[in-house]
Parts: sequence; structure tokens; C-alpha cells
Amino acid sequence: MQIIGKKKIMTQVLNKYNIVPVTVLDVTTCVVAGRVELENGRKALLIGYGKEKKPTKPELGKYKELGYVPKKVIQVTVEPEKFETYKIGDKLENIVDKGLKVDVTGISKGKGFQGGVKRWGMKGGPKTHGQSDRHRAVGSIGTQTPGRVLKGKRMPGRMGNEKVTVKNLEVIETIESEGRTLLVLKGSVPGPNGNLVVVKLKE
Repeated sequence: MQIIGKKKIMTQVLNKYNIVPVTVLDVTTCVVAGRVELENGRKALLIGYGKEKKPTKPELGKYKELGYVPKKVIQVTVEPEKFETYKIGDKLENIVDKGLKVDVTGISKGKGFQGGVKRWGMKGGPKTHGQSDRHRAVGSIGTQTPGRVLKGKRMPGRMGNEKVTVKNLEVIETIESEGRTLLVLKGSVPGPNGNLVVVKLKE
């Protein structure tokens, strides 16, 4: 099963005698937005999060039974017996238990165009013997044969803003306060605060 959450903040908690870095996710508005029957007898749920401010008429028609258009929607294939237990509008904020291991997928922070030293951890050129402008240069990028740069070569370029999955994060605690449900995960989660991420529960 998968749910959607919003990254709120990264902080730390005290676990006995150790300080544990944690990330807080808000999963309050995660609901079942639709039910889909796929080919070959497979069935899936549309999991939605948030509320779209300016939905289009086709979107309003698609989610008419839900009553509003979610801001983000994912399709999750489920077993037929589990499919029947979920109805449109059911909230999914309470299906994550303390101690559970989850995988979190999100879009990492974009860092723009970066050089080889920052992007790939390259060593750079020598710092002595008259080297005036080669300290952070990539260096040689190939040989005379085949006379071209091979595809996949590590070079300067756009860094970040990619789909990243962090696996096996432990749920330290679930907090219900003032009508909101928060997940406290051990470790870091991709993206900036306010980023929407997909949380995959381990079976």
C-alpha cells in the first residue's frame, strides 16, 4: 500500500541516550479518491492528497463522487480482497503503525548547473606547479580512440531535481494533534519542506 504525505520539517528526537534525526510528514488529507478496475482482473485505488484550488470541469467530473479534486493522485494496485475494503472518501492517515519500515519517494532539491567536483566528487587538478585555473577542472574525458566522448561520462551538468527513493526508514512515532496526523520518520526524506512524497508501506 502507498500513501501521500507532505514534508513539514526535519528535526531531532531523544531516544533513550541517543539523539535521532527525524523528518515529519503530514498525511492528514490522504484519501481514497477513486477505484479502478484494470485488465486481467487487476484492481487499483486512486490515492489522493490535498485539494486543488482551480480544478477543470473534466477533473470535477472524474472525482464527482469524492466531492473535490485532489492536488496529487497516484494509482496503487491492490489485492482484490483489499480492494473491496476501501471506499471512495476513506481516510488513510491511520494505516501506518509505529515501528513500521517504509520507502519514501520524492523529487530531490534542484541545485542547478554544477561542476564535476560538486556533482561527482572529483578530485580536481594539482594545486601547485603553476596551475592557475585548473583546480576544479574535470581533466581528461577520453582517449584518441574512438575519438569521441562515450555516453554516460561523468561531466558537469544539471544536478538534483530528480526522482529519488530512500528505503527502509523507520516510523518512530505517529502524532495526532489538532485534527492532523503526522508521521515521524527516522532519517531524511528527498526534497524541500512542503514537498509531496509517496510513502510505500512494507508488507
